[in-house]
Amino acid sequence: MIVEVCANSYQSAVNAEEAGADRIELCAELAVGGITPSYGLIKKVSENLTIPIHVLIRPRSGDFTYSRDEFEIMKTNIALCTDLGVSGIVSGVLYSNGTLDKDRTAELISAAGDLHFTFHRAFDWVEDPLKTLLELEDLGVSCVLTSGGRQKAEEAINELVFWKKKVEKCVIMPGGGIRKHNALFFKNNGFEAIHLSGLKFSKTLEKTPEPPMNNVSYLREDEIAITDPEIIRTLVQSVK
Repeated sequence: MIVEVCANSYQSAVNAEEAGADRIELCAELAVGGITPSYGLIKKVSENLTIPIHVLIRPRSGDFTYSRDEFEIMKTNIALCTDLGVSGIVSGVLYSNGTLDKDRTAELISAAGDLHFTFHRAFDWVEDPLKTLLELEDLGVSCVLTSGGRQKAEEAINELVFWKKKVEKCVIMPGGGIRKHNALFFKNNGFEAIHLSGLKFSKTLEKTPEPPMNNVSYLREDEIAITDPEIIRTLVQSVK
């Protein structure tokens, strides 16, 4: 069974390899579901790890429906990943109504070329999972990462097993709530790969600093935060 570790930093990636992980999905900001890591981080990990590195291509948090400019950024990042010699890309695009954007997802797959392509957990938002899964297989997706539409993959084992039986080449990779106590459960149900972060928090400061830099009011999945030109224009006019 392939054990894929979602690594959110260079140290996480190194720790995953040293612990025996088969590959990593490199990303940043796990608190928002992950976004594309920096060029410097991808380069550092690529130069120092020997296991396969798959990179998350997601330009921001929030939904999985992107503007034209955001989509161009995604393709640029895939090109950079290709130049750096990574083994795989993790990405995908939806329409705002919860259906697969086949054209844009196909374009990302094409941009990835011969690299392994995983469709990420945007899959857990689609309205018709089985239909979408078969569409993704037709597009040539190597793997679908999913919790089965639940908070924890273990809660959706019936759906995951059913979907696995419906595909021929595409690998269903359970992810979400996988820990050492239930990993074998997925192997015993016939899955070829599992995905987890294996995080453990370590305190770095003696006391919690004030004021906080985290802002939970920004954590919205049905809205995205964009600088309002009118707010800036009014402010600029008032101080210039």
